[in-house]
Amino acid sequence: MATLGSAVGLGNIWKFPSLTGSNGGAGFLLVYLAATLLVGLPVMISETMLGRSARANAVTSFERLAPKNQGGWKIIGWMGFAAAFLIMAFYSEVAGWVYAYIFKSLTGEIATTDPQAAAVVFGQLVSSPVLSLFWQWVVLALTGFIIAFGVSKGIEAVTRRLMPLLFVLLLILCVRSLTLSGAEQGLDFLFHPDFAKVTPAVMLTALGLAFFKLSLGMGTMLTYGSYFREDQNIAATATRVMFADLSVSLLAGIAIFPAVFAFGFQPAAGPSLVFMTIPAVFTSMPGGIVFMTLFFILTAIASVGAILSLLEVPVAVLSERFHMTRKAAAITTIAITAVLGLPAALSQGVTADLKIFGLNPFDLFDFLSSNILLPLGGILICIFVGWVYGLAAPEKRLATEGTPTQRLAIRGVFFMVRYVAPIAIAIVLLNGLKLF
Repeated sequence: MATLGSAVGLGNIWKFPSLTGSNGGAGFLLVYLAATLLVGLPVMISETMLGRSARANAVTSFERLAPKNQGGWKIIGWMGFAAAFLIMAFYSEVAGWVYAYIFKSLTGEIATTDPQAAAVVFGQLVSSPVLSLFWQWVVLALTGFIIAFGVSKGIEAVTRRLMPLLFVLLLILCVRSLTLSGAEQGLDFLFHPDFAKVTPAVMLTALGLAFFKLSLGMGTMLTYGSYFREDQNIAATATRVMFADLSVSLLAGIAIFPAVFAFGFQPAAGPSLVFMTIPAVFTSMPGGIVFMTLFFILTAIASVGAILSLLEVPVAVLSERFHMTRKAAAITTIAITAVLGLPAALSQGVTADLKIFGLNPFDLFDFLSSNILLPLGGILICIFVGWVYGLAAPEKRLATEGTPTQRLAIRGVFFMVRYVAPIAIAIVLLNGLKLF
């Protein structure tokens, strides 16, 4: 359930619709599904298996599992360490927007179906340096306090109990969205692919989203794997998490895109898409303000669970490798994130004109983590498992029952990890970066 909480959350409701809308809809969705099934799932199984085998943090795991005189494999763990900071830098800002929208829901400030009015409210929030930093720091302070004092089990227990309610609210949104006039255009956009829009850049973005959504390549699954019981069926658990993640993402798409076309929003609105369409759908429902407020409260709780899983990666590394107390490691992690998050939080305002490779800091951190570090980490994990760790160890570690069918499935996963996944990731990565 903790693994599911890491994979399912704000990314499904915010990032999946945002990138699907910005990258052409159904064609992007098909590539994302293929990336999740053929690449994401085998890498997730492998990464979790490595964590359980080593029983250590993301860096130490590779030191323990790599052959002697091959300590360089720990670079994978350090890449995940860096990716976790980059993701937290912009993800904490998005979580801050969610917290701000709880209060905007209560006051009725966002109760509108007018695209221009919704854009103005969102624009005022993200362009204000004071509001942007205040809400980001609220998120960081809350999550830092939780992880420093070791009460993450409490928030995880709350998240597990409330996530089904978030799922129910998504279903209500879907029903209401599908009854709107013009909803069929949204469904057509989401499920009728235009393959002319599927470019190498779109494929790279879809692959990056698959890694981001399944928390791959950032050390989270390695860390969670180290907590798995020896009799835990890793392949079955990973498959359930993957299908739950896909289901919630598709529900978010069905809830949002019919409303996009019904109310006249733009599907390529980017990060602001969810914060304009969700209020519009609730506003058009009886008791919409109550449901809207509850929705953003539950989404805020889900975002905290996801950030805790990200924080656990550097906190575990700092506490185990640098012998910091957990409290000191948490404070250090939050301080570094706050500094990195400054330019990301101000990307729509003070640092709007600061462009690196044509990207503002918010988009740059997203691109570097999702499109470079996570896929590159995925390639290295595949090479390590497929060509260094070997088949014997995965067969021993993954076969909880040892049946012939299970051994066949394990060999199928090993084949994907050894040959298919690294080649597919490398081609998409190099092509998307225009390196060949």
